[in-house]
Formats: sequence, C-alpha cells, structure tokens
Amino acid sequence: MVVFQRRGQRSVSSFRSRLSSPPRFHTLRFTLPLSDIVQSRVPLKRFRISFIPCNVRKANLTGKETVARIQDRMIRAAKLDAQLYEEVEADRGAMREAMTVVVLSAVAAGIGNLANGGLLGIISGTIGALVGWYIWAFLTYFIGTRLLPEPDTKADHGELLRTIGFSSAPGLIRVFGIIPGLTTFVFAVAGGWMLVAMVIAVRQALDYKSTWRAIGVCMIGFVVQAFVLMIAISIFGSP
Repeated sequence: MVVFQRRGQRSVSSFRSRLSSPPRFHTLRFTLPLSDIVQSRVPLKRFRISFIPCNVRKANLTGKETVARIQDRMIRAAKLDAQLYEEVEADRGAMREAMTVVVLSAVAAGIGNLANGGLLGIISGTIGALVGWYIWAFLTYFIGTRLLPEPDTKADHGELLRTIGFSSAPGLIRVFGIIPGLTTFVFAVAGGWMLVAMVIAVRQALDYKSTWRAIGVCMIGFVVQAFVLMIAISIFGSP
C-alpha cells in the first residue's frame, strides 16, 4: 500500500481525507502496483510517500501484539501526540482499545482514592466513567458538527468516542493518589493533563484548524453536562 501526503491541496473526494496538526497534510490511501506509480505522471516531488505492507493491516494481531499496541498508543496519547488522535480517529477497530483506556483510567482513579471510596467506589466510578465517556462524546459530536463546525469538519459519534477515550490515558497517574498526602495533588495534575488531551482529541476528531474552537466546544459541553447533572440531582436526589 502506498500513502501519498500532499501539502496544501484537497484530495479527491473518493478518498479519505483528514487534517492533522500543523503542518497539515491531506492523506490519500490506496493500493497500486509500484510500476504503475513509477510510470505515471504524478508529480511525486510534491508528495511525501511512505510504504505500508498491506498484509500487516489485514493480519490479526496476537494477544501480546495487541497489548503492546495499546501501551504504545496510550503513551503517545499521554504525550499529547496529535497524530495518535488522527490515527485512532481513522481506525474503526480501535473502539475496544479506547474503552479499555477509559476503564483503566477509572480503575486507577478508584485505587488512588481507595481510602475514601473503597472497592465500591472503584466499581461505581468505572461504570460512571463509561457512561460519561459515551455521553460526553455525543455532546462534543453534536456541538462540534452542528453548532461550531468548520468548512472541513466531518465526523461521527464513533470517531469522538475513540479519540476522547484515549484522551483519558493521562488519568492512569491517579493510581499514585494512594500514597498518603499526594491524592489531591496527583488528581489535580491528572485532571489538567486530561483536559489538555481532550481538547487535542476534539480538535483532531472534528478536523479543526483552530484549537480555540475545540476549547469552545469543550466549554459548551461542560456547561450543558453540568446543567443536566443539576437537573438530575434535583429530580432524583434525596430530599
């Protein structure tokens, strides 16, 4: 498989086109014999070309390979690698991986707060994280594509689920909250780190050029979520 990346021009509509963080490229993915490419009149000097073996993409990963890939993606997500979020956005098979990251992050938070929440806190926190992940992804999808879209914005709920799921990778450090005296500090650092990762995830999933627009989507989402939570508490909360 040959991957062409051409700077500054739109790709043919029949191919998948995504924008990454600056410098931005449009990516065309298709399979052609190398001889056809060499003999063609395509101005290759204006493309950056990389070769990806087709059989690698189609092969089923072993258990160890899957774990290694999740670990690698989690590290890159925690490093705020914008290209990682582009990668999982396009990878429809990464939904289970994204869910795994959400669960691991929630369990880490439960362990870090074990003194206050106990085992029940870990279970309820994990369930709440999964529900919140799904709802938050839908909110950002709706706001980003219906209220604050850019000309190149094209996304679906699944893409937001995958990118936002991986943005919770920094939350794994909350496990160190179990150390007496560090709980508040660790959770504060993790919260800020996850927030930055989420903004990047939203920006990449919605194909935004503006980071500020992604921040705006997150802020509106937080307000809506807080409003709905207040209503739910007022209705179902104890008198």
